Amino acid sequence: MESFSTIIHRFDKKGEKTGWTYIEIPADIANSLKPKNKMAFRVKGLLDDFPIAQVALIPMGEGVFILPLNASIRKGIRKKEGAMLLVKLEEDKSPLLLDSDFTMFWRMMNWRSLFKTLTKSHQQYFRNGLQVQKPKKQKQNELLMTINALSKQMGYPEMIRANKAKKLTSWCLL
Repeated sequence: MESFSTIIHRFDKKGEKTGWTYIEIPADIANSLKPKNKMAFRVKGLLDDFPIAQVALIPMGEGVFILPLNASIRKGIRKKEGAMLLVKLEEDKSPLLLDSDFTMFWRMMNWRSLFKTLTKSHQQYFRNGLQVQKPKKQKQNELLMTINALSKQMGYPEMIRANKAKKLTSWCLL
């Protein structure tokens, strides 16, 4: 397990990453976690005393990776941009767990081959959108959005862009 201290950062304007809160994983540490790897991969460990699992490290070039800090992680660590964070990480090789509602549709619609062509991070994005802890109405909406996207053979980013465009179009028609 790799241990180090780092500062929490936030992107200003950075394409689809605009506004993201993240920590940087230096090239030597990323290489120690998964040698000679240049692609996104999953890690588990601790951020201060907050446990994380199946969290993606995203490559940023020259061997440097970032670990995005989503809302639940930020809430768990109780820290914001500029704060110091003690990080303990190791590669997470555990299989991706899927929501039971999603797997039911996945089997019915025979999406297994399509889903397996998606990167692990995109599989994780779909999975996270269907977390059991979400309110029922929100989960139903996200399940329908996911089913619609996969039936059109969209990946996660395409689904999000299409949904944003739909909301903008609906608002413009009011």
